[in-house]
Amino acid sequence: MRIRPAFANVNDAFHRLRLAVGLVAGLLLALSLFCLFTGEMSAYVSAAMAVLSGIIPVIMSVAHRLMRRRLAEAESAMTEQLDMAHRDALTGTFTRSYFLDELQARAHRGSLGALGYLQIDMDNLKVLNDSAGHGAGDAALKALVRDMQALMPGAIIGRLGGDEFGVLIPGHDNKPALCRLGEQLLRQLGQPHNIDGRMTRLSATIGVALAPLDSDDPTDLIAIADLALYKGKQTGRGCVVPFDPDMLGDERHRRFVERELRAAILMDELELHYQPVLDSQTRQVRSYEALVRWRHQVRGTIAPGQFIDVAEQSNLIDRLGEWVLRRACADQRRLGHPVAINVSPKQLRRSEFAEAFADILVETGTSVTEIIVEITENAPLVAGSVEMETLAELRAMGVRIAIDDFGAGHASLHYLRDFTFDIIKIDRAYVSEFTTNPVSAMIVSAVCDIARSLSLQVVAEGIETEEQAQALAAAGCTGLQGFHLGRPQPLTRDKVICAA
Repeated sequence: MRIRPAFANVNDAFHRLRLAVGLVAGLLLALSLFCLFTGEMSAYVSAAMAVLSGIIPVIMSVAHRLMRRRLAEAESAMTEQLDMAHRDALTGTFTRSYFLDELQARAHRGSLGALGYLQIDMDNLKVLNDSAGHGAGDAALKALVRDMQALMPGAIIGRLGGDEFGVLIPGHDNKPALCRLGEQLLRQLGQPHNIDGRMTRLSATIGVALAPLDSDDPTDLIAIADLALYKGKQTGRGCVVPFDPDMLGDERHRRFVERELRAAILMDELELHYQPVLDSQTRQVRSYEALVRWRHQVRGTIAPGQFIDVAEQSNLIDRLGEWVLRRACADQRRLGHPVAINVSPKQLRRSEFAEAFADILVETGTSVTEIIVEITENAPLVAGSVEMETLAELRAMGVRIAIDDFGAGHASLHYLRDFTFDIIKIDRAYVSEFTTNPVSAMIVSAVCDIARSLSLQVVAEGIETEEQAQALAAAGCTGLQGFHLGRPQPLTRDKVICAA
């Protein structure tokens, strides 16, 4: 029921009451005037006046009940409408603004009492949207909310973002029990759910914080739970991570690295080291892989794994990627061979990436055939996604695409079936076991056979011995890369690096 119709009913009841009372009062007045002018008061008139006088209290009593009912209906309609305004249209959970207001309202003089808080983020929702459509993604979010409501019936649940939810559990003061509750939710999500007609297992990552143990400030409580959630994402997702004070030190370090990396990019303080890829038959250099290095003036060498991750988590990955491409283009002529640069899926999600890539090639006078794009393996690629469309644009320009770390994590044989690439780089885990593990040897040989039939190049990376190099060349690898054949080195002014 809408608010306006409800109040219209109240108004209508009031007008009917006024009409009824007016009618009875009018009849009484008419009878009184009749008696006054005629001077007669018959038994009939007296009885009529008595009846009419008795009707008025009855009318007033009925009208009172009617008005109360109409007002109650109006109040209920108003409450319903206000509640709807505070609810997320898709999931039925509270909106972000209402949820945050509710959390603030539970702080007495700015401090929170006993309160459990869960920050929940659904894993791989974008992948589900790209592969099965946004309808499937919406159904997954609804399923997550249903599971939360079933396991935590007294909780206050708010949708904080697209796939992120906050859960308040008033009066909760046991962090291990709160973690067990989160783990129970993950087990429930791991059961098959009917998502748009397909049985699908869902996953989420959960950060846990407790007030006032971890913080008695509402804003800080969300921030530290989010930090715990972030740590869970880093460790592989699908887990429950309670906040630990040591995380604040890690966060301060991350912010330091981000700030210093931003300055290093602006001041051109990074450098590229180039590792050769050799032809498996002639052992001549076929190309180089560009690997970014950072020698901090105070902290010394910072490992790529530390600052690349920080760049991925911020908006610096685009700036870093542009810096790497420009430097690789500037060095390519002196190297005399194509240069491969690593590009993350996050960069590929920018719809304008291919256009910006082409602009830099034109600006630096670099041929598209001299730059190879290596796709790092830290996220899946899905048919029809923005990432795949960007790769298709790059290939249409003439840029060769390589799958890095093939066989590890998300990279698998379905890439060969569904996508078009030019180079496969076999993960070093298979290379290191090629001469000792028959299964690894069979996998590498099978990939080489498939690649040969598709006219693809196969590069074995991480070669550390001559035995590995010869065996992999015999198996069909067309390119070889590793410390045994050449370590990453900076491009000096006096000479071009060559294979060791």
